[in-house]
Amino acid sequence: MPPVLHLQDLSVVRDGTPILDGVTWEVQPEDRWVVLGPNGAGKTTMLQVVSANMHPSSGTATILGEELGSVDVFELRPRIGFASTALARRIPPEEVVLDVVMTAAYSVTGRWNEQYEDVDERRARRVLGEWRLEHLANRRFGTLSDGEQKRVQIARSVMTDPELLLLDEPAASLDLGAREELLQLLGAYASSPESPAMIMVTHHVEEIPPGFTHALLLAHGRVQAAGPIAEVVTEQRLSETFGLDLVVATSEDGRFSARARS
Repeated sequence: MPPVLHLQDLSVVRDGTPILDGVTWEVQPEDRWVVLGPNGAGKTTMLQVVSANMHPSSGTATILGEELGSVDVFELRPRIGFASTALARRIPPEEVVLDVVMTAAYSVTGRWNEQYEDVDERRARRVLGEWRLEHLANRRFGTLSDGEQKRVQIARSVMTDPELLLLDEPAASLDLGAREELLQLLGAYASSPESPAMIMVTHHVEEIPPGFTHALLLAHGRVQAAGPIAEVVTEQRLSETFGLDLVVATSEDGRFSARARS
């Protein structure tokens, strides 16, 4: 099968400063990638390009067989699931959770004059159940906890059966219980052969769910390493990427942890 994503010598430059610099990367349909790197590495910018919300300054981005610059992005974006803090800010706080998820069918963040069919509501309710959110269907989005809001965003992102799922720091700011519940759900979803290709950005190896297969390390806008997760998430490569001597451990269930060497 052709790759769902191919970046070739891709750069993004803002005010003369390279945010991404010569990135070449390929994602296959069965891959589940985690993208790691320090603040300012260019991770979120890369997701903006991959989600068809930003065009590169140079190089090419081919997403789901379509090259940015030669495709109607409004037709491409509904094929991509995307959950991020920036998206959460655009969801009206008074919007009911069921509608937050259902409006993904029209790629909008608030009910207006769209017409939905019974099948849309059934699909939205099924997705809410899969992410343990069915009891929140009639709650307003703004009344939810951070953990609940992040799970609602993910439920929304899979509502349309995307061909590519992008998650920008889905576990950021969560307490331990909410983080572990989310990672458990993400791990089960990633392990399903029916799930789409996935790319998740995070700062912390502890937030990598089980079931993820590959890792990309990014620093100063450049790829430091990319490949199977066990070959990339290592002490040497993480230490080089984050500029600190790190001790990395792996548990039997595939979870990682890292700390500075004493």
